Amino acid sequence: MHGLVVFLTNLLNSIFGAPVSALQHAIGFHPANPSIPISAPFTLELVTALFLVAFFLAVHFTLNVEQPGFLQHIAEMINDFVNSQADAIIGHGYEPHIAFATIIGLFLIICNCYGLLPGVETPTADPVVPLGIALPTFVYYNYIGFRTQGIWGYTKEFMGPVWWLVPLMLPVEIISHLARNLSLTVRLYANMLASDLLALVFFSLFPLFAIPFLGLHFGVAVIQAYVFMLLALIYLAGAMTHVEEVH
Repeated sequence: MHGLVVFLTNLLNSIFGAPVSALQHAIGFHPANPSIPISAPFTLELVTALFLVAFFLAVHFTLNVEQPGFLQHIAEMINDFVNSQADAIIGHGYEPHIAFATIIGLFLIICNCYGLLPGVETPTADPVVPLGIALPTFVYYNYIGFRTQGIWGYTKEFMGPVWWLVPLMLPVEIISHLARNLSLTVRLYANMLASDLLALVFFSLFPLFAIPFLGLHFGVAVIQAYVFMLLALIYLAGAMTHVEEVH
């Protein structure tokens, strides 16, 4: 499996490496190795995205009310689970955000589980990958907040309950919201890196007794994907909640 990842990464670099490297330099980003700007974690992310697109297309084109197939059953179970979580956390008006939460959960579960394959590192053990998911989550829930409550209505959430607390509360709230990117990134990255290292150490020292640690890695992978999705829903719920007028 490691060889396949290396092959796909080299293939992507041979096709897109030069323009990607030029783009990175144009925006002021200087990769450690300009000749291979596309990394293995990015390759695995791309494979995951293509797999999810193929999965949802297959479900869409095989929908059958009377005789649902295997893929439809899987999709319905996923949808029911995410719906129940979003309804419990957000409540009224949760429906438009189901697709976003579902994609986050599925994408992270798949990426987190790559570490179960021989010789393949978990892409979310690279901090760039969790950050790349945390930033769109941050943008999305703030956009929903402004769209739902309006510019002034959402801004009031950062000002505190009374006007004379605004100079204190406004910077604190802004920093608190910005820190969510760090929190989401470090939580996922640190847990998956620790799980990867633990499995690697036990496979190196005790190969015959390392199987339970694969189960532990799978458990960590599922829990961390769920926590990330749950926090995204919590942030959405907060952004959609109206507050009283500052006075």
